[in-house]
Amino acid sequence: MIVVLVVASGAAWESPALTLLGGHRDIVVLKRCVDVDDLLASASAGQADVAVLGLDTPGLDVAAVDHLRRYDVRPVAVVPAEAWEGGRVRASRIGIATLVPDDGLDTLPDAVLGADEPAPPMLPEPADAGAPPGPGGRVLAVWGPAGAPGRTTVAAGLAAELARRRRRTILVDADPYGGSVAQQLGILDEVSGLLSAARLATSGLLAERLASVQRAVGPHLSVVTGLPRADRWVEVRAGTVEALLEVARERGDVVIDTGFSLEDEPGQDYGTRPGRNQLTRGALEAADEVLVVGTADPVGLSRLARALVEVREHTGGAAVRVVVNRMRPSLGWSEKDIAGMVGGFTRLSGLHFLPDDRSAVDRALVTGRTLVESGDSPLLRAVSSLADAIVV
Repeated sequence: MIVVLVVASGAAWESPALTLLGGHRDIVVLKRCVDVDDLLASASAGQADVAVLGLDTPGLDVAAVDHLRRYDVRPVAVVPAEAWEGGRVRASRIGIATLVPDDGLDTLPDAVLGADEPAPPMLPEPADAGAPPGPGGRVLAVWGPAGAPGRTTVAAGLAAELARRRRRTILVDADPYGGSVAQQLGILDEVSGLLSAARLATSGLLAERLASVQRAVGPHLSVVTGLPRADRWVEVRAGTVEALLEVARERGDVVIDTGFSLEDEPGQDYGTRPGRNQLTRGALEAADEVLVVGTADPVGLSRLARALVEVREHTGGAAVRVVVNRMRPSLGWSEKDIAGMVGGFTRLSGLHFLPDDRSAVDRALVTGRTLVESGDSPLLRAVSSLADAIVV
């Protein structure tokens, strides 16, 4: 006997569906739920086997489907026939494999009784699936150790330089501790692009509405702003950054500014709250190339050396490029000296040096502009050389 919960939110298919299910000898309809919250609470009792629900039911998302599966309740979604293709896509994204069109309800009892859940709906595979990412679809993660080595300055400068070359570029602020891309570029919107992306990813709508989480700052550059307050990292579900990068890279190059910490957080194993550092680790694992930023002073180089050992475990095989920031003659070290210091810690795809050009950075910060918009400078020329190496 299969025990069923139903939530239809007043849809026209509810009454005929209940008649079909109630008249089957092997099916028992346990409850008609008012909404998704009522459904999840009923599923938690552990008495149901299947949930029949409308795919357009408010509140139905990845978290809700995960909750059902946690209590061994298999979801069967009823999809409007006129929106079948779009429904297949959304169902796949939130984890529902069994679908029934609302004009084919006679198949609903068989779908409910199915002993084995079918594989998730297969989506059309892109023509270039499996091919290396093209020049307009690379993810570049900018990371560095604690101590403010200039991650955001490098990320924003590199994104602006790529956009100046007419490459469609998306700059993402995923720093869970102190994201400042919006402030650096003079973006005053209070809506967080990252939090909006988290909500859309949970509901399976991120690919369709990616444009709504971006703020254009030029004809070829847009920004997904970060957290408005550091304590709101708890609202970003695990997997959000990876989903965002996967969708964004289809539109062009993605430069993502990350946090500094890669430490494991044992506390997250005792509940459903995501780990704070998961945002950074997820970005590094999804990146095609990781730019590790460090400063040229003794403390910065020491941190950089340790960071190169640490980051190796989180790059997923991606190339690692080191950017030594704030080079200045007063340190008494040449580029060759520093190359010898950092070259032995990991295999690098490149080593680059940026000058300590405080006037260029201040000019950009005060005006809320990118380095490109602020005019020629030694720092801009060095960032341009970095971009040359990356886009070859």
